[in-house]
Order: sequence, then structure tokens, then C-alpha cells
Amino acid sequence: MGNLGGLLPIILMFAIFYFLLIRPQQKRQKAVRQMQTNLKKGDKVVTIGGLHGTLDSIDDNVAVIRSNDGAKLTFDRNAIREVKEEAAL
Repeated sequence: MGNLGGLLPIILMFAIFYFLLIRPQQKRQKAVRQMQTNLKKGDKVVTIGGLHGTLDSIDDNVAVIRSNDGAKLTFDRNAIREVKEEAAL
């Protein structure tokens, strides 16, 4: 019984870390993967570098973003942080 008493605080700390740190991070990563999977031409997006623009084209790994001044920039699909406005259907 003495060994279990010594392990209980460690197990409890691991459970707290899991529910406060690990699990929420996994949920965020899943949401980002889902957002990047659902990207389509015409979406208004923001990259991890802060560039705002509209998706001009997208394939498996590369996204071409048109900025407000008309310049087309090529990014990795993973560089897109968020979708500000989805394309109209």
C-alpha cells in the first residue's frame, strides 16, 4: 500500500497536465488540420506571418494567395493560420 501512496501524487499530476495542457492542444491541432483541409478558392485567409489575402488557387501542399494590391504569393498550405471569410457559393 505504501508504494501506491507514493505513486498517487504522480499519477494525479499527470492527469491534471493531460486535461489542462495536452488535450486542449490536441483539439486545437485537430481544428487547424480540419480548417486547412476545407480551404477553397476565394476564401479570405490570414497566414502565420500575418498576410491577409484571398486564396487564388490551392492544391495538396501549395496555396497561392492574392493580396489586396493584386500580387500573388505562394505559400505552403500549412502556413495558413485562419479563414476570415469563406468564399461565397
